[in-house]
Amino acid sequence: MKRTIRKINAITQAHLMRLLVEGNYNCKELAEETGLHYVTVLQYTRELHRFGACHISGWDKDGLGRDIIKIYKLGPGKDAKRERLTDKEKQARHRSKAHHLGLISATAGTLKDRSLEQAFGVGRAA
Repeated sequence: MKRTIRKINAITQAHLMRLLVEGNYNCKELAEETGLHYVTVLQYTRELHRFGACHISGWDKDGLGRDIIKIYKLGPGKDAKRERLTDKEKQARHRSKAHHLGLISATAGTLKDRSLEQAFGVGRAA
């Protein structure tokens, strides 16, 4: 009986390449599918991207709604653009959060040294 020697590294890299051809996986999913460590998958995909062997085909959003998580696809191509908020959108979002936090702290009674009318325009009518 002839014994066949297979190298695990070659098998996992081939599996990784097969998944990258499909192009719908982020690094976390690639690590889960191949059994490689997450950092190893990050290093492989970064090097493949650096040498032009793969490109970023899309972005997944993180918990805060930002385009942070890269989706790689094997082969040359142009990287997908990230969606970014304009400065005006960022400012409006921040002000809305600050206003809601102020209302929450006002109803919880945690505001100090300022009246409700001065801080957030809530409370008694002027």
